[in-house]
Amino acid sequence: MEINGFSRRTPRGRPPTWESVLQAEGAEREELLRRLVAGMTLRQKVNQMAGRMRLWEMLVSLVRYNFRPFRAGEDRRLGIPPLRFTDGPRGVALNRSTCFPVSMARGASWDVDLEERVASAMAVEARSQGADFFGGVCINLLRHPGWGRAQETFGEDPYLLGEMGAAMVRGAQRHLMACVKHFACNSIEESRFYVDVRVDERTLREVYLPHFRRCVEEGAAAVMSAYNRVNGEYCAHNAHLLRDILKGEWGFRGLVMSDFILGTRDTVRAALGGLDVEMPQAWFFGRRLVRAVRRGKVPESLVDEAVTRILRRKAEFASAVTGDYGPHRVACPEHAALALEAARKGIVLLKNREGVLPLPLGKIRKLAVVGKLADLPNIGDRGSSRVRPPYAVTVLRGLRDLAGPNTEIIYRDGSDLLEAVEAARSAEACVAVVGLTGKDEGEAMPSPFKLGGDREDLSLRPQDVRLIEEAAGANPRCVVVLEGGSAVLTAGWREKVPAILVAWYPGMEGGRAVAEVLFGLVNPSGKLPVTFPESNDQLPPFDKKARRVEYGYYHGYRLFDKKGMRPAFPFGFGLSYTTYEYRDLHLGAEEIPADGELRVEAEVRNAGALAGEEVVQLYVGYPSSSVDRPVKELKGFARVRLEPGESRRVSFILRAGDLAYYDADSGRWVVEKTAYDVYVGASSAPEDLHLRGSFRVV
Repeated sequence: MEINGFSRRTPRGRPPTWESVLQAEGAEREELLRRLVAGMTLRQKVNQMAGRMRLWEMLVSLVRYNFRPFRAGEDRRLGIPPLRFTDGPRGVALNRSTCFPVSMARGASWDVDLEERVASAMAVEARSQGADFFGGVCINLLRHPGWGRAQETFGEDPYLLGEMGAAMVRGAQRHLMACVKHFACNSIEESRFYVDVRVDERTLREVYLPHFRRCVEEGAAAVMSAYNRVNGEYCAHNAHLLRDILKGEWGFRGLVMSDFILGTRDTVRAALGGLDVEMPQAWFFGRRLVRAVRRGKVPESLVDEAVTRILRRKAEFASAVTGDYGPHRVACPEHAALALEAARKGIVLLKNREGVLPLPLGKIRKLAVVGKLADLPNIGDRGSSRVRPPYAVTVLRGLRDLAGPNTEIIYRDGSDLLEAVEAARSAEACVAVVGLTGKDEGEAMPSPFKLGGDREDLSLRPQDVRLIEEAAGANPRCVVVLEGGSAVLTAGWREKVPAILVAWYPGMEGGRAVAEVLFGLVNPSGKLPVTFPESNDQLPPFDKKARRVEYGYYHGYRLFDKKGMRPAFPFGFGLSYTTYEYRDLHLGAEEIPADGELRVEAEVRNAGALAGEEVVQLYVGYPSSSVDRPVKELKGFARVRLEPGESRRVSFILRAGDLAYYDADSGRWVVEKTAYDVYVGASSAPEDLHLRGSFRVV
């Protein structure tokens, strides 16, 4: 029974209980939260706004980060549980969890359904190990492919980032709260704690924020602020980012938490700027925040707002999430199979001259495998995204398991170049596995030895280049498998080998997936989520120790298009063992209103002899814009599976609002009434955009 909108369990005379909040919904829950917060003491409220780590937990975390969930905001007297945070994004950082391919590899799949399933599996494993808050949705824009943490994000394009991030939010939030990070403009690793990113308002809105907005629209529970400054102010203190845009314009109702330790620098600035939770400890919130409120430096109303946001999310996810959780769900066979599927779909075939691949399974008597990485469980960096799986299949093991008894596999790690060359010469085919490890790139970690960090030069190690060249000289069927988190330079050695695969950091089942692609059991279908340049000079300036940096409007394929540069391999590129034909582009109208939408359809046909999956890409150009715009931008993609000879019509919905630019003078988005070009094809390269049309917004 209800009286004046309130149930009998929550009489007006006293603050409601946490249990009553959980049982309520909608407007009633919001009113109960308001009353609960109003009845809390200042210390109780501030207690909700920071992590709580014991000294021994801090010490253990220095050796093994995230050995248990980080806790924040427990109030046993009121019965309010803590947030229990664990990190990502290639799996759960706790214990022995499934290690999926890194985000860059999953971005190369361009498969939002797969990403949703992967995120759901990660969330199940997090929940099964005591966490209810997952920091795995990393969608920082890859401005420069040398960024050390490139492997943690999905690529260089805001649209691709937004769609993959939104899929991850959907999947994870079937089971727990998803935290989207790092807000915003975080794409330099080694100076992340102090660099001041200067960016004009239009570039900020159009290039560095759309993917965050997409995840907010998808209902993300939380956003993590970045370490760096934006236009002079640390992100955790940045009222323009957190209050004006995120909580104001976008209507974000969740909580904002800081990045760990150095993510917060000042009590008053953080509270006024819009930070809700300091992690992992109350260095600037806690007692300092209580004093700031009592001295009138921080309005208590801002504390009330923050606590309401925190409790709202706790209540929503405590009452809405159910499932089968427990130790049996961690690194289970189902999730291992999903990791294998993700690895298969993320592998990109860059080159395949004269059909060298696939290798004929069972017909090669002797196969040489060279390179140290062939026998290394190379699953990514050793920073906060580190996952410790129960096992990891190397490329060498994958090949041995699949090749069968009729194929002799000779392995040489390349430390003795002459031995490796002799092995290549004696075999019918050679696989050279080269690339990067967590020592070369990744989160910069304190260590007596260099670990992680950024790459100002995208070249392979000289010894890897020599190994490729010598092995290719000794065996004309030499296939290169590249491992790493982002682009590498291939100029100089690319012409000397007939085939190149990019495996990225492929997760604990990665070696099996690579072997399946090499032997043709799996038809490669990945597409590059980042442009592979021909040289370092084609990229934006990158100083990994910069104290101040200007972020321009152009990077990635937009920069290549604008300057008329040709990359080694374009954004969206990837070959297959079959061929696809594009035809019959159809636009639903020649003109649409500024608040309308356009249906774009095209037919894709598998013209080869093998089943395969193609990623159909939609780009839009702005030939008559009154302001500077990219030559074209990605505005849609679809992954389709086709049997030999099968055709399918692929359909996209293009909204006029998605074509707007941000007018900084008026502070509004503008849809120009002008002509627009439409391109549909297999990559961003002009020669791969097979279908072209145009329409007008009127």
